[in-house]
Amino acid sequence: MSDKIVVGGVSVDTRHWIGGERVASSDTFTDHSPIDGAVLGEIARGGPAEAAAAVAAAKAAFPGWAATSRGERARILHAIADGVEKRLEELAVVETTDNGALLRSHRRGVMPRVAHNFRFFADWLLQLEHEDFETRGHTNHVSWDPAGPCVLITPWNAPLMLATWKVAPALAAGDTVVLKPAEWSPLTASLLADIAAEAGLPAGVLNVVQGYGAEIGDALTSHPDVRRISFTGSVPTAKRIAESAAAHLTPLSLELGGKSPLLVFADADLDLAVDLAVEQYDNAGQVCLAATRFLVEEAVAEEFTRRFVEKASALKQGDPRDEATDIGPNIHLRQLEKIDGFVQRALAAGARAVIGGHRLDGQYYAPTLLTDVAQDSEIVQEEVFGPVLTLQTFTDEDEAVRLANDTRFGLAATLATGDPARAERVTAQLVAGTVWVNCFFVRDLQAPFGGSRQSGVGREGGTWSFDFYCDLKNTVTAPNGWNNHG
Repeated sequence: MSDKIVVGGVSVDTRHWIGGERVASSDTFTDHSPIDGAVLGEIARGGPAEAAAAVAAAKAAFPGWAATSRGERARILHAIADGVEKRLEELAVVETTDNGALLRSHRRGVMPRVAHNFRFFADWLLQLEHEDFETRGHTNHVSWDPAGPCVLITPWNAPLMLATWKVAPALAAGDTVVLKPAEWSPLTASLLADIAAEAGLPAGVLNVVQGYGAEIGDALTSHPDVRRISFTGSVPTAKRIAESAAAHLTPLSLELGGKSPLLVFADADLDLAVDLAVEQYDNAGQVCLAATRFLVEEAVAEEFTRRFVEKASALKQGDPRDEATDIGPNIHLRQLEKIDGFVQRALAAGARAVIGGHRLDGQYYAPTLLTDVAQDSEIVQEEVFGPVLTLQTFTDEDEAVRLANDTRFGLAATLATGDPARAERVTAQLVAGTVWVNCFFVRDLQAPFGGSRQSGVGREGGTWSFDFYCDLKNTVTAPNGWNNHG
């Protein structure tokens, strides 16, 4: 079996990257393209041995990387960004083939954002400081000390963007990294290892290990030498990670998806509201931030629905490599079956499919909108992670807020209204880590990102990322303390 495969004309190494070297495993797993189910190749399947080797490499590399100046760390991160930009087309093609998201989105938005992740945190590092302050004449100086080896576990819906959202600040902070990408979309993480090495990142500072779930994950998250764990994924997996981390009190950052609402008030620009609503089908509905629950004021619900159906019905579904495609496939047959299970149970319980409600050929699911759903129903309360939306109505602000907050999640919320005072009142009451008013998916890296309730623990972004990936230290110096010893 070859250690490399060719995907869209791009050579990708299928082995782990540990301590600056490619490392094979005795076992492999098969990676398929969601576009047509084609076998892309056999990927090294790691376990406890590979996990231990990767953490050992990260631990060995940590003292040198932690001692590297801020300026040199920033220079290397910018060099990684340069490498991403140089190979942008290759990364876009491989990512689309591996996870099924739109090629046009990868070219124009996602991969440029990957490069920006490195540039942003490199620049933020150079200006990171806290103004000294005094307490009874004593000077307090706050510093950010590198914490140590970090385990970063990333999802399959935006593999490289979400991986580098974690990798970039961890490296900038002076930490070393063991990255474990999702087994359904592992390929661009391997390319990232190549790019980082070419940029001059020292051996062992970034390690990439592949494997299936708990087979390798438990060994990584329970390792006593790991100082930080950042995970994006499901609530059940997060609970398992938290149990593993508890043995050594390893700090966690968890981003766990949601069941976010889109609130549409009668005073909203309905064309804008419909545009925001249709946007929730982005990436075949595989977006943790998606506003999958439409809450629409009764007075405009009928007109909103009519306009939404008209616009959503015009979306083109098909091969994500086609420039004209709006919705691609779902990531895996298991995920497709999960999506359809949610929909069929909802229909059996009395929901009505205004559009969609069924599977298509291959790994494609028809864009779906369900009405006549109860607030306590599974389809309203549980994350589907597919192109499935629900619509409910409300009569006033109080009911809108009550419905919006009535789930166990709290990742995001989107609000459409023409009244600034209403926007202020409502957003103040919403339980969400991010609220968008008359917009959606606007993300600035200096803003805090994370979820409330079971949508997550902690915040990352800007200084919040450094607060997590570092050990904060406050040094207190006595007044005139240097004059007492000659």
